[in-house]
Amino acid sequence: MSTKGIIILGAGGHAKVVIEAIEASGDNAAYCIGSCGTSTTLLNVPILPDESHLDRLRAEGYQRAFIAIGASSVRERLGNLVVGKGFTLVTVIHPKAWVSPSAQVGNGVVIMAGAMINACAVIGDLAIINTGATVDHDCTIGRSAHIAPQCGIAGSVTVGSGSMLGVGTKVIPGITIGKNATIGAGSVVVRNIPEGALAMGVPARITVRSTS
Repeated sequence: MSTKGIIILGAGGHAKVVIEAIEASGDNAAYCIGSCGTSTTLLNVPILPDESHLDRLRAEGYQRAFIAIGASSVRERLGNLVVGKGFTLVTVIHPKAWVSPSAQVGNGVVIMAGAMINACAVIGDLAIINTGATVDHDCTIGRSAHIAPQCGIAGSVTVGSGSMLGVGTKVIPGITIGKNATIGAGSVVVRNIPEGALAMGVPARITVRSTS
C-alpha cells in the first residue's frame, strides 16, 4: 500500500464523515479537492480548490483517491476521472461497521459506522452505505447507489446503479429498485420500483416516472 495519504474529492459534510472514517481505520487523508467557502482545511486536511491539481498529485506519487460526494452522478463522473488519471479508488470501511466475510464489496465504496452488510451481499463500486444502514443477505447494491442513514434493506433486494434511498427507508424482501430511482425518506417499499422513478410514502407509491 502507498505510504502517501488518500486524495479526497469533495470538501463538504460527506467528506468530513469520510475523513473521520479513514482516520478511525488507521489511514489518513492527504488533501481534499473542492470548495469549502473561505476555509483552507477540512478537519485539518488541506483543501485544494479544483481538479486541476490531480495531475500534479499523481506525479508526486499519490496513488489512492476517494470520491466523497453524495450525488451519485457526480461521484460516477469523478470516479471515472481519477481512475483515468491513474489513481486507485480505495474502499473505506469504518471499524464500527460489520461486513460479512461472504459479502463482496467493490472499489471506492464507503461503509459508515454502525452499518451492517450481511451474508452474500454484493456492494457495487462507488456505493455509499451510510451510518447505521443494514443490507441483508443476498442483496445487490448497484454502482454509485446511495443507501442513506438508518435504511433497512431485507434479504434478496436489488438496488439499481445510481439509485438513492432516503434516510430511514425500509425495503421488504425480494424487491427490485431500478437504476437511478429515488426513494423518499421514511418510505416503506413493498413493490418493485421502475428505473428512474421517484417513490415515497408508507407504502411507497410512485409519484414521478422516468420519461426516458
